[in-house]
Amino acid sequence: MSMGIKRLNPLLALLLLAATETSLAGPLRDKLQELRAERHNAEAHVLRDLAYGSDPLQRLDVYLPDNPEHAPLLLMVHGGAWRIGDKGAAAVVDNKVKRWLPKGFIFVSINYRLLPDTAPQQQAEDVARALAFAQRQAASWGGDRNKVILLGHSAGAHLVSLLAADPTRATALGAQAWLGTVALDSAALDVEQIMQRPHARFYDQAFGASADNWASSSPIKQLSKNATPLLLVCSSQRKDSCRQARGFVDKAQRLGINAQMLSEGLSHRAINHDLGLATAYTQQVEAFIAQFDSDVARRLGVAP
Repeated sequence: MSMGIKRLNPLLALLLLAATETSLAGPLRDKLQELRAERHNAEAHVLRDLAYGSDPLQRLDVYLPDNPEHAPLLLMVHGGAWRIGDKGAAAVVDNKVKRWLPKGFIFVSINYRLLPDTAPQQQAEDVARALAFAQRQAASWGGDRNKVILLGHSAGAHLVSLLAADPTRATALGAQAWLGTVALDSAALDVEQIMQRPHARFYDQAFGASADNWASSSPIKQLSKNATPLLLVCSSQRKDSCRQARGFVDKAQRLGINAQMLSEGLSHRAINHDLGLATAYTQQVEAFIAQFDSDVARRLGVAP
């Protein structure tokens, strides 16, 4: 019986174990109690669907560690070609929560309005509004509004890079300065370059035919001396991701901005999914995050 249960989804295993609990031997009974505790903790420590705007998609989830006190915040923006995706997707949340909640971080995962109703520039404004909301609410969650890291994957990486390149987009909507930004495998850092070459049709749906819109949607074109520190993680398996990241980093460094590129031999999906696993990749991302605050470094176990 234990061999079969071991291969089951944990929640299904919990139900099967509950049906025969009275006859279970000690080790299986202990496993049942452990699964129940995990399920209870997962539910008890999540604040779901908090509204940061009036649209049904302007919602966020807050994953809280035990007894948070002045906890840093990690604010995550999902991908999906600016058209699909969800804040609760396993690849967006699971490994990151497992890694960083025990270290005393608050993890915030957001939804935002999507194509075709909302263009990427307005989606970036949604991210800014979510950031401002999280900073206002941080103290009530046991967090520190001055210790926020933005993360985003794919389209979400484009959105956080756009805000990082020119933080006034966010501060104009009530956000305060944040520590830094981690962009997970965006290949849309230079939108003008994309649109002037053969490209996938979904880029037309996102950025249209206007050269002015391409420039204003392009993180490399919006890069200013006030940009936040930025780590660009790119998949070496993709044609354009690392090339665009290198171009962005080169320009940022010429402006005196702390911008770094991390090339990983992972797929586009794995760049997101695997962050939080006990790997050198996760440790390199943590080393970047740890530079900006001694308390963040302490929680991550990174030497100053």
